[in-house]
Amino acid sequence: MLRGLYTAASGMITQQRINDTVTNNIANMNTPGYKQGNAVSRAFPQMLLSMTGLNNVAPVQVGKINTGVFAEETPFLQLQGDLTQTNRQSDFALVSDIAVPGVTFDASGKSVSPDGEVTYQPQAYFTVQNREGETRYTRDGSFQLDPAGNLVTSNGFQVIGANGQGIQFPVGVSLDDLTLTADNRFVVTDTGEDTGMQLLLTRVDNPNDLVREGNGAFRYDGADGGASPLGAGDNAEVCQGYIERSNVDPTQASVDLMTALRAYEANQKVIQFYDASLDKAVNSVGKV
Repeated sequence: MLRGLYTAASGMITQQRINDTVTNNIANMNTPGYKQGNAVSRAFPQMLLSMTGLNNVAPVQVGKINTGVFAEETPFLQLQGDLTQTNRQSDFALVSDIAVPGVTFDASGKSVSPDGEVTYQPQAYFTVQNREGETRYTRDGSFQLDPAGNLVTSNGFQVIGANGQGIQFPVGVSLDDLTLTADNRFVVTDTGEDTGMQLLLTRVDNPNDLVREGNGAFRYDGADGGASPLGAGDNAEVCQGYIERSNVDPTQASVDLMTALRAYEANQKVIQFYDASLDKAVNSVGKV
């Protein structure tokens, strides 16, 4: 009897984690460059039940049974979000559709070959540096200049240039006076003078190798060579005066939230049933 109680309890915990994931997506629907998280559930390993043999009779196998479920991981949907025009020269939206020869990707950015091999569509990211000097990646292009002229993200991470160093302009320069060219160089809008600063865009071959660290930043945790400067043949561009919206689907998020709630309630009722059964077993049957 207790096995079913534990199974229902694990189901409630899993649905709670799914609910947390969905509500986090909803809370970040207006966060530039935010990528939707999806909770993946997995069953515990199956157990083979058998009846204990009596009087020299061999045990009889009853069958397999699952002992519960748990939220295994929360992968992110690393797909392009819609662009919103802001007309602010300090806003930059990264648009990428990187192709892999001989591979066709579906709407989720995944391709499965006839032999079962899975390939994910590479994605492009702005390259930034956190306060500890570590390289991070982001799609949030809401940039600004700090008092020292450094180009930083909305949370203070320094934007890295093509030379591997932080992008820094002379004090007093405003992003309103600068224009980003097609090759991601900053030039003076009025004169066309090259400032010598160029954005570094990074291509990540498998976006699932990125680990979310908060504030729109990702840490690369894959094999060497999986994150490299964007190549000339990669289909990606930066649009100045735009920001990339989150790729959260509000309709699907509402459906997922309601589904998690109903599943949570169903498991809750199972636990209530077991509680009532145990109460009868202890307080009623036990008196006989």
